[in-house]
Amino acid sequence: MELNNIQPSVGSVKDKKRVGRGPGSGRGGTSTRGHKGAKSRSGYKNKIGFEGGQMPLQRRLPKFGFKNINRVEYKAINIGDLDTLAAAKGLEKVTLDDLRAAGFISRKQLVKILANGTITRAIAVEANAFSEAAQKAIEAAGGSIAKV
Repeated sequence: MELNNIQPSVGSVKDKKRVGRGPGSGRGGTSTRGHKGAKSRSGYKNKIGFEGGQMPLQRRLPKFGFKNINRVEYKAINIGDLDTLAAAKGLEKVTLDDLRAAGFISRKQLVKILANGTITRAIAVEANAFSEAAQKAIEAAGGSIAKV
């Protein structure tokens, strides 16, 4: 094989469809565009969402809902998870960096501690927010909380 005798695979290359070249070509007359109408004319461009004059979907459906731009999104972490993390790593203080290192949160996520599970050891917990029940549970176990 050399560069001068390379050919594409059979059937992989098709000839360009030449339209509007007279009746003998089989594609003269309407040039494969059908008869009349906007789609047959030059300069036709369909607008996004146009449904041929029918009321478009985005105008038929009502607007609803509300997106609060001041909403603060927290990643919820339970005290049971904190207890297992502290037991596994031997920690007395659990910080946001410890949670990141353990894969609980990503770099920019805010953390809220919730009261699901049980806590058996005195842990100093650092987070952005705490539920009341979680705060009571941590302090009942002899730990402390710190809001960051």
